[in-house]
Amino acid sequence: MAEWIDASEAQARLGVRPQTLYAYASRGRVRVAPDPADPRKSRYLAADVDALAAHARLSRKRRDIAEGALAWGEPALVSAISTVADGKLYYRGQDAVALAEQLTHEETAALLRGGEAVEAPVSRPSPPQAEGAVARMLLTLAALACEAAPLAGRRGAALGGEAAALLAAIADAVAGEAAPGAVHDRLARAWGHGPGGEAADAIRRTLVLLADHELNPSAFAARVAASTGASLAAAALAGLATLTGPRHGGAPAAIRQALARAETAGVRAAIVEAIADARPLPGFGHPLYAHADPRAEALLARVALTPALAAFRDEARDYAGLFPNVDFALVAVADAYRLPQEAPIALFATARAAGWIAHAIEQAESGVMIRPRARYSGVRPPNAD
Repeated sequence: MAEWIDASEAQARLGVRPQTLYAYASRGRVRVAPDPADPRKSRYLAADVDALAAHARLSRKRRDIAEGALAWGEPALVSAISTVADGKLYYRGQDAVALAEQLTHEETAALLRGGEAVEAPVSRPSPPQAEGAVARMLLTLAALACEAAPLAGRRGAALGGEAAALLAAIADAVAGEAAPGAVHDRLARAWGHGPGGEAADAIRRTLVLLADHELNPSAFAARVAASTGASLAAAALAGLATLTGPRHGGAPAAIRQALARAETAGVRAAIVEAIADARPLPGFGHPLYAHADPRAEALLARVALTPALAAFRDEARDYAGLFPNVDFALVAVADAYRLPQEAPIALFATARAAGWIAHAIEQAESGVMIRPRARYSGVRPPNAD
């Protein structure tokens, strides 16, 4: 025999107010009948109430999972581009550290997007005039985004030339001129070193090792833009804009600040201050690596650290048990070869553009638009659950 319960019990099982229960009943989600003992009151079918309560619990659980997934959580977007497994970074199933021994940035970009390497156009316009590499990159991508064709309906096989041209334009913006040659040689020349030398090789390795890193914030931003059908240039612009944030591409600047503090207060004091209240130490540790960042290890094995960087690294290890990440390595490479102050973020952005393009193409091909729901926390609308 069906069980019928009164309004108070139904509200308690659902955890809602009277008006919400009445709304459920009016919409047919809970069957209702007059109370034989008092026709002025209603009874509610217990099975309907319990089913609705179970659905609400499941919905809340899904919302909790989805909300947590936006901060180093599960589930994740499906991607075949890169992953971190067993303390190593892999590009399309290949060890990124091993790839850095032989590949150029251009070859790495082709690998990430799953296509063949394509030569960039020889004749390219000069980059815009602006103070600083990041400013020139932003202006370059904004101009290209105004002209580029949307990704919607296009496949990756047809985008190789456009991707190569876009990467070349980004490198032009960093170098401050449109010139021939591999990206690492062009950047080395722009920063006062000859092509083919030790500095050029360090730049090449850095570009390969930072080309992609799973679903980081800038790659996610690029995918969101691409999921709407926006152009490759627009997706890369979204990635670059995200990278400029101090908690993403701004880490080298925070390392510089910590080093400056170490000069005045001492290395130990600077580290103690930096990790106060359980804050991350700039340039050390990474949530995806239980021990050391393999990208940092690969780069630091080939550069001579300045005394200041060496002392900071050693104290972080001995006092806090922390190991350098790739942000620290970027600063070390820049200092070892006396690159410009902006070189770390410029290298980061140039390298990561290969990943942004690969993620944009992959997302566009999926045909899925990224559109999460929001958990509203403002003033409750009338009659809301």
